[in-house]
Amino acid sequence: MSNNKEKSDSGNFLVQGSILAAAGIIVRFIGLLYKIPMTRAIGDEGIGYYNTAYEIYNIGLILSSYSLPLAISKLIAARRVHGKNQDVQRVFKAGLLFGLVAGGLMTLFLLFGADWITVHIFNSPNSALPLKVMAPTILVFSIMGVVRGYFQGLGNMVPTSISQVIEQVVNAVISVAASFAFMHWFANRETPAAYGAAGGTLGTLSGALAAFVFLTLLMFLYRKQNAKALHRPQEDRLESWNHVYTALFLTLTPIILSQFVYQLSGSVDNSMFGFLMSGKGLTEKERLSLLGIYGGKYRLLSNVPVAVASSLGTSMIPSIVRSRAQKNRTDVMYKIRLTIKFNMLIAIPCAFGMAALASPVLRLIFRDSRDLTRNLLMLGAPAVIFFSLSTVTNAVLQGIDLMRKSVTHSAISLVIHAALVYVMLKYLNLGVYGLVIGNVTFALVVCVLNWHAIGKALRYRQEVKTTFLLPCACAAVMGVIAFLVYSLVNNVTGYYQIGLLISVPVAMVVYGLLIVLTKAVTAEELPDMPFGMRILRLCRKFHLM
Repeated sequence: MSNNKEKSDSGNFLVQGSILAAAGIIVRFIGLLYKIPMTRAIGDEGIGYYNTAYEIYNIGLILSSYSLPLAISKLIAARRVHGKNQDVQRVFKAGLLFGLVAGGLMTLFLLFGADWITVHIFNSPNSALPLKVMAPTILVFSIMGVVRGYFQGLGNMVPTSISQVIEQVVNAVISVAASFAFMHWFANRETPAAYGAAGGTLGTLSGALAAFVFLTLLMFLYRKQNAKALHRPQEDRLESWNHVYTALFLTLTPIILSQFVYQLSGSVDNSMFGFLMSGKGLTEKERLSLLGIYGGKYRLLSNVPVAVASSLGTSMIPSIVRSRAQKNRTDVMYKIRLTIKFNMLIAIPCAFGMAALASPVLRLIFRDSRDLTRNLLMLGAPAVIFFSLSTVTNAVLQGIDLMRKSVTHSAISLVIHAALVYVMLKYLNLGVYGLVIGNVTFALVVCVLNWHAIGKALRYRQEVKTTFLLPCACAAVMGVIAFLVYSLVNNVTGYYQIGLLISVPVAMVVYGLLIVLTKAVTAEELPDMPFGMRILRLCRKFHLM
């Protein structure tokens, strides 16, 4: 493969990843918007119940079917390279059966085990109702995930992107409407906030069903339009069903374990916080209110930029698999370098901007001007960088068949994280601040371990100066300027909204100019990045490059 072809292919997968990233950001933004009225309807206590139920649901989803899109896309991409169209169809059918069985069993487990789990593990019995309402979503997601993985394996991220937006729009509408309705209908109950939280989880189920209907129709149209190609015999002998299921199991298992351990940190935090803070005299309402601030505000905001990393990782895995199947090591290295750099160029300024403008952002979105919430967001801002990097490096390990490494690294980090959080909660009395510190350190440890493993396996080293140091320096300057502009406008006008409206675009322009002037991004790299050619032409027009 020529260098131009390598760059073209890399740029294409990055564009596909950016389509998914754009959808992910839209989804997170909608999530922010609907959480505002939902939080006002059910309060921090209700959000605490909602988040606890969601943590349990997330674990069930990960153990059953969350990794199906990644696994299916990886298996399909590997077979498409060699023209094994019928084997691709066998992978798809095997995935559907696996999703139906695994998703169905996990749904039943959560429906009938919700009371025991919420009482004995999380010390939050009122979280059982929202968990039961949300449990059937796992079965829907299991089957839907296989369809998403099928299209992703074909190199098409558009169906996944559109379905995610549909899912979140329906989720937002139903969650808000049901939360208000349930709070009104069950106002005389002992804990109406738990019923309000159940209204929120009803939205999750409704959104998944809407996306499932869309993808089912799309798959039907795709198979109808491509019937001849799909039924065309392949030259090689068909894989046996036993071999297909074995390959699916061997691919899924390490991804599931990695994601399970990776996501388990949130559940560990909730569980420890519930029992340790109960021992210090906090009631369930007080504990869940603090967890509502931590999960429903800090983690919700900090996870928005991480959507970019998740999307880039999703698109990168099948692309790396194809390059490795073609034994093109140079292309693999180029894709890794480009993806990590592009990811950091976005995550780093998001972290600095979040820290600089934490107070007005929280006031605008949640009408929350408390010092506690602001301090949590400022203290935990570095998690944006570390979670983004750990997400992408996990995807690299999965793409180069080192999935066991990501499991091991997440497990090591979880042990360190749990010990650290336990000490901060029990002996240092840091309360919810301890959860934020633990959240940052968990992702940091994963980053360090992943970085070492990738370097050792591929003899690969990321360029540090332009990927990390210069973007951090540019983002630091941007953060200072953004804060000064916000403070000046706020003091002059008396409206923090105007200060935020002006300071954010100023920050974006300042950061963009600085990364160009410091040569953190070069004219050779821009064409392979989304909208890179337009940016390059603009820079040359103003003699910046």
